Amino acid sequence: MQIDFTLSRNAFGRLVLTDAAGVAHEGVVPVRAFPIGAPDDGLALVSTEGHELAWLDRLDVLPADMRALVKEELAAREFMPEVARIAGVTTYATPSTWTVETNRGTADFVLKGEEDIRRLGPQTLLITDSHGIHFLIRDLGQLDKPSRKILDRFL
Repeated sequence: MQIDFTLSRNAFGRLVLTDAAGVAHEGVVPVRAFPIGAPDDGLALVSTEGHELAWLDRLDVLPADMRALVKEELAAREFMPEVARIAGVTTYATPSTWTVETNRGTADFVLKGEEDIRRLGPQTLLITDSHGIHFLIRDLGQLDKPSRKILDRFL
């Protein structure tokens, strides 16, 4: 795949895509096509107006320096802790406050309703808290038995 653009950061830390014609697009945002199922496959670089400026089949087609910039940008805008264990819930009726252990530490959040737990696949769940933050359970089979028992009460 031919890369006909460059990526850099401006003085304000915003991502800048300079296309083959030499036009600089400031404030470019990388958007994953499949952020959970295939995070490194299918990535668009989008302008502040929402127009796709470039499409990448895979993130690894970029040179190392540009790939690092894209990964930094993604890390800054994507916040989706992965749940390793459910420590407890205040009640089995909603709304309820959940205490979970994630890859980013312990967190408490409010689950407004059972509909805020969505299945993304046979073993993958996405839980949205009352503030719109998404918590990912990548593999139900990896959770301990008490955590699965709590989840079963809500599914």
